[in-house]
Order: sequence, then C-alpha cells, then structure tokens
Amino acid sequence: MSPAPRPPTPQQQAVLDRIHAQRERQRTRRDMLRVARATAPAQGRVNPQDPLLTRLLSFARLHPAVVAVVLAAVAAAGPNRVMRWAGVLLPAILRMRRG
Repeated sequence: MSPAPRPPTPQQQAVLDRIHAQRERQRTRRDMLRVARATAPAQGRVNPQDPLLTRLLSFARLHPAVVAVVLAAVAAAGPNRVMRWAGVLLPAILRMRRG
C-alpha cells in the first residue's frame, strides 16, 4: 500500500494555481470561439466585397485540398518556372482588379 499523498508545498501550489488559471482561460476562449463561429455571418462562402487577401484566405479555409494540390504543383514545377509564370500572371491579375 502506498503512503498518503503529501500536501503541495507553496511553490507547487503556485504552479498548480497557474495551471488551473490557464485551463480556465483556455476553456473560456474555446467557448467564445464556439459562440463566434455559431453566430458568424456567411459561413461557407467567400465574400466578393472583401479584400483580395481575405478572399484568398477564405477560399483556402473552405478548400484545403485544392490549395494542397496547387502547392504541390508549384513545388513540382520548380522555382524558375513559377517565377516565369508569376511574371505573366501577376500583371494580368492586377489589370483585372483595376478594370
């Protein structure tokens, strides 16, 4: 039979208190995120009125498999070919945004 557990020292109790406070903060944050996700408007769609970067991030969140395939294709193509195509596509994209 093992001996009865000893009460924690003041230093150990301080660590235990910090752990408890951190767990409470994490629980509160998780609950807040759950509420925010439940009440967020237009979930599952990309808002065309958002800035380009926000739209790209929204698309990436909605379609992670597509993003993975594109990144794999970019990696397979190599940096020289990617830079060459960026030089062709970037001006076209910028023209479309202005027009």
